[in-house]
Amino acid sequence: MEMTDPDRAALVLDFAPGDVPPLVAVRRWAASALADLGEDHLTAVLLAATELVTNAYDHGGGPRRLRLRREEAPCRIHLEVDDDSTLMPVLTGSSPADRRGRGLRIVDAVAQDWGSRLSPDGGKTVWATIDCAAYGWDPCPTAPPEV
Repeated sequence: MEMTDPDRAALVLDFAPGDVPPLVAVRRWAASALADLGEDHLTAVLLAATELVTNAYDHGGGPRRLRLRREEAPCRIHLEVDDDSTLMPVLTGSSPADRRGRGLRIVDAVAQDWGSRLSPDGGKTVWATIDCAAYGWDPCPTAPPEV
């Protein structure tokens, strides 16, 4: 697992091929990078990131990369997870009693929007947008106005 910021527009976490994703490290990395988000917003981002990385591991041959992009106004986080599979994710009718299959249901519940697209270099990208204004959460702190 390697943390980079190649274009400064996104925070990027690269995964080693074949490794089981260290979900605690993923959550710590994202929580550190987004430490100034409101608590509810950060919790939603961490849930979505964990579920998308887990789904890439379970159904996509393993995650290749996690990207976080931030928009300031409104405070919105865009997550993307790349994997090697071209099979698109499907939101299923899972129930709380099911032992598995709730990952996309969780993403759907906390994200303003989510989807997937084929990657030009093979595989796919599954993305989600988490907006702090979408659910009436406490607003994220804003930077003081420039003088």
